[in-house]
This record gives sequence, C-alpha cells and structure tokens, in this order.
Amino acid sequence: MKNNIKKIFTLLLLMIISILIMSIDGDFIAFIIPILGIVLIIAGIKTYQYEKEYQAKIDEYNNQKITNINITKFQTTVVKKKLESIDTNKLLKELNAMIGLQRVKDEIIALINTVKINLLREEKSLKQSPLSLHLVFSGNPGTGKTTVARILGKIYRNLGLLSKGHLIETDRSGLVAGYIGQTAIKTKEIIKKAIGGILFIDEAYSLTPQNAGSDFGQEAVDTLLKAMEDYRDDLIVIVAGYPELMNNFIKSNPGLESRFNTFINFDNYNPNELLEIFMSLCIQHNYIIDTDAIGTLENIFKNIYTNADETYANARTVRNFFEKSIKRQSNRLSKSNKLSNIELQTFLIEDFYN
Repeated sequence: MKNNIKKIFTLLLLMIISILIMSIDGDFIAFIIPILGIVLIIAGIKTYQYEKEYQAKIDEYNNQKITNINITKFQTTVVKKKLESIDTNKLLKELNAMIGLQRVKDEIIALINTVKINLLREEKSLKQSPLSLHLVFSGNPGTGKTTVARILGKIYRNLGLLSKGHLIETDRSGLVAGYIGQTAIKTKEIIKKAIGGILFIDEAYSLTPQNAGSDFGQEAVDTLLKAMEDYRDDLIVIVAGYPELMNNFIKSNPGLESRFNTFINFDNYNPNELLEIFMSLCIQHNYIIDTDAIGTLENIFKNIYTNADETYANARTVRNFFEKSIKRQSNRLSKSNKLSNIELQTFLIEDFYN
C-alpha cells in the first residue's frame, strides 16, 4: 500500500509538470501526458482502495479468530473455576450442616486448607509441605464417618486431587477370601473400583485379628499397601473403626504407620444432638412432636447417652428409636376410624414407650 501511495504522488507530480509545459508551448505530448496521468491516478486509487479493504478483512478475520480463541479459553477457565468453587462451597456447607462433630469439621477444614495452600505453592514452584491424604477415622458407630468421607471425596475431586471423587465402602468380607491366593485377587478388584476416589474400609482392624494364626487378612493389608504406592496420585484410603482398636491396627504394621499418620476422632453425640437428630428425621418424614412430649424425649435421650453399652450406635440408635416410635404411633392410630392430617403427623408421649 505504501508503494501505491508513492506511485500516486509521482503521477500527480508528472501531471503538474505536463500542465506547466503545455501552458508554455501547447505541445501535443504535453497535452496527452496529463490525461494518461489522470487515468493512472484513478487506477492507482482504485487499487489502493481494494488492497485497503482486502487487508481490513484479513485483519478482521485474524482478530476475530484470536479473540474467539482467547475468550473461549478464558471463559472455560473462569467457568470451570467458578463451578468448582461453587461445588466446593456447597459441599462445605453440607459438611457444616451435619449435627455436632465440630472437632471433626475443624480438622477436615484445616486439612482442606492445607491441601489448597500446597497446590498454590506448587503453582509458584515452591516446595510442598509433606502431607499424607490417607486418613484414620476413629469413633463409635453412627457418628457420620462414612458421610464425611463421601463429602471429602467430592471436595478432593473439585481440587483436582482425585479424578472421580467417588466412595467405595468395604470391610473384611469384601477384601478377604477363604483360600490361599484369592485374597489378593479379591482385594485388587475392590481397589480397581476405588481408583480415582476414596476406598473406605470399615472396622479395618478385623484384617489383622490378634492370635489369628495363618489368617488371610495380612495378605489383604500387603496388597492394599502396594496399591497405595502404585496409585498414590489417584487413590485415597480411609480406614475406620473403634478408637482403641484402630490404634492397635495402625501400630501392627510399619507400612500402615508410615502411610496413616492423620487421625480424626468422631465423638459420640451428646443428648441434645441426639434430640436434634430425631427432630431432623421428623422434618424429613413429615412428623411433628406434641409440645408435651418434648421434655419426655429429652429425658429419653439423656438416659440412652448415660447408659450407652456396646450396642449404642449414636445416630443409628436414634433412627431405630424413630422407626419404633412410628410403629407405636401406627398402633395407636389404627384404633380410630377417622384421622386428621395433624393426628397422622403427631407423636404423643405414649408413642415413645413400649
């Protein structure tokens, strides 16, 4: 385009010179030169306009292409991060909405924050703090261990630590077989299902019973330890059970001690939390508690908590009590022919006693 501009200026200069010559002697050549110059100038202008329009279209296409690529990548990154942030916040709200377990919540959130900072340090090429993601959940039955593990798996998926974030729950019966060589195969099958997520082993101490002789549980432990190393980038194992028995289980094997160094203890629910769990079950299933029966329920759960024995199972105990209350209420109501919605929904004091 710069060359065309030079040509136009040159032709203009020639035309001016020719006009000057023609004005002096009227020569024919001097007359024809301006005409040719005008023709060439028009052609040059048209060419210049065409090239300018053509270049503008190319620039527009290139800019559009680059802009689309950048916007697409930008939007994808922003939307992905926003969705992950929303999902993680939603999961944390779900965790915090669980009744009781404040110490567990604090420890889980501290663990998640440590993971986030480690990922940020990695982005900035800083050394990461040593952190084992394999966990020991110790506590009595019915304290929410499986629920917390399921939430944690989804959070780890959002943070990019796990590819799927699902939970595979098992126990001794899902890992140990009855014949030599079969336990390793059975354990590997469970591990394969858990890759990309969390393998949750309930009552894990049953894998290494004391004075068991040639028990096949140790074969399951050995297979598990190898898999934890082989799939360390996409598999997290959580072992769970009664506190004292879990301590003995971890100490029974140096390989377990080196991999499981984070213990999270799940306390029993106190009487107020047991009552809160019962009320939440009522809300879920469209039941209400008669005002006069609230005090009775409080005393019942205090007695359950105080006299807890080996059969006590926290939230499971409350759920069992809730189901028995429904049966008692049903027996009471079955004697009436006509029942209102309120009557069908309401628990009375007598529904809480045999």
